[in-house]
Amino acid sequence: LIYSILFLILFYIYFYYFLYFKQCCTFLWGDANFPNGHSLKGSINSGIGKATALALAKRGARVILACRSQERAEAAAFDIRRESGNAQVVVMRLDLGSLTSVRRFAASFLKTEPRLDLLVNSAGVMGPGRTEDGFGMAFGVNHLGHFLLANLLLERLRRCGPSRVVTVATVLPRLGRVDFPLLASRKDLVSGDSAWSVFQAYCSSQLCNVLFTRELANRLEGAAVSCYSLHPGAVHTCRGLGAWLQLLALPFAKLFFTDAEGGAQAVLHCALQEGIEPLSGRHFSRCTPQQVGARGRDDAVAKKLWEVSERLTGLS
Repeated sequence: LIYSILFLILFYIYFYYFLYFKQCCTFLWGDANFPNGHSLKGSINSGIGKATALALAKRGARVILACRSQERAEAAAFDIRRESGNAQVVVMRLDLGSLTSVRRFAASFLKTEPRLDLLVNSAGVMGPGRTEDGFGMAFGVNHLGHFLLANLLLERLRRCGPSRVVTVATVLPRLGRVDFPLLASRKDLVSGDSAWSVFQAYCSSQLCNVLFTRELANRLEGAAVSCYSLHPGAVHTCRGLGAWLQLLALPFAKLFFTDAEGGAQAVLHCALQEGIEPLSGRHFSRCTPQQVGARGRDDAVAKKLWEVSERLTGLS
């Protein structure tokens, strides 16, 4: 039995590297073009973010890469410019874990960039610790940073409409919840620092992204700005593994997960697909509108979260 299992594993690795891998291809979803468009893309150093930015650059968009690490962002921008042939790929520093950095970035962007047609919020962290402003890491970066950034750029998005705001939120919102008393007392969505608490904080931050998108759509009703949250599917990148581990893990990751280019299709669908404007505020999964759990459809909670977030970020 052991030899049979080993044989099947080796056969699959052989099949992947010598047959399947040679036939892989990447394609864009939808027919919408992006002529002379300006897009702002957060968290693009690698993975889905970089694949999305590359696809937009290939369509002729001026792409602003907003990242915390200047060095890694410059390397990503170099790759994107080389592969796309588009020189209009610009790096600007943005640390979503610092509200001061978000404000500084927005002021610089509004001063130097005349247009904004697409804002993609794709940063997502899961880990212990606090942001510069004392918020739980996942809540502060994944929700508050995106919330403040979108609000500071909202008037520019309105002026350049039709425009879109796309926010990545994994399937984990179903496991999250927004505890307002806890948020008021601890500036976080969880009370502990255990591994489970870190996971819960991440899930809850994803729920916040879904609720943010829903309330943003309600507030923009009648405007030429549409917004969507999305789950890109289970995506593998095999980052952080050594060369030999990547060699062994990649075929099995391909068997159960999609790659970065495949995950980027969900982002591109919400960013570019024509005719989905009536679905503004909805959550998508793999390019299809998906019904989220009851917590993600609660307009009263979405409105209250917006008001609380305004106070926490100093917008009110």
